[in-house]
Amino acid sequence: MTRIEVLFPEFCSLFADSSNVRYLERCLPDAEFVYTSYMDEPLFVTEKPDLIYMGAMTESAQEKIIKKLMPYKERIAQLISEDVPMLFTNNAVEIFGQYIENEDGSKIEALNLYPIYAKRDMMHRFNCLLRGNFDDIQIVGFKTQFTMAYGDTDKYPFIHVDKGTGMNKETVNEGIRDHNFFATYLVGPFLVLNPLFTKYLLNDVMKLDATLAFEPVIMEAYERRLKEFLDPKTQY
Repeated sequence: MTRIEVLFPEFCSLFADSSNVRYLERCLPDAEFVYTSYMDEPLFVTEKPDLIYMGAMTESAQEKIIKKLMPYKERIAQLISEDVPMLFTNNAVEIFGQYIENEDGSKIEALNLYPIYAKRDMMHRFNCLLRGNFDDIQIVGFKTQFTMAYGDTDKYPFIHVDKGTGMNKETVNEGIRDHNFFATYLVGPFLVLNPLFTKYLLNDVMKLDATLAFEPVIMEAYERRLKEFLDPKTQY
């Protein structure tokens, strides 16, 4: 049976990110969804889930979750190297970088699995639309965040941005892709907004023979959004 682990849903469900899981439930009605609470030992410690997911969280929850996951750092690295599928959205991406820097210069050490670091600016929220490409798949989405990520954003890029902003305003690279590890700052129901990527995730990465739920409707919405995002009048 397909098993999907959803990490810390009581903390990680901002910006409608929980809709990613709701949509997967519709696409995979026979799968088992394991909801790991903060007080639980993660399933991935002893097993290899078919997908590990974690969504957006507050800054205070982010620090708690870094502490929670730190003892499992080597296990996470092992699972990544063994091609276990993982998807992390919005500021969950920062947990796997080197550190998060506050406005006063203090730093929160992160898992240091990837050569990026985040800088917070809690007085200025950054919002934008985004359009880009992952391989031959067009990606669309939205950003809303108090941070930008810096460092070696060229090493493990996920999305090549052609409209909007990458990990920071000086790069066209957005997110992290390493083996079957995918992380992106994009918020909201990322999998609903990007049905072609969702199909790739389910069938190419997870090796399932899955059909997208509500595919005609979701594809029509995707095509409309692509057209809107490609319109020169659209403000990013």
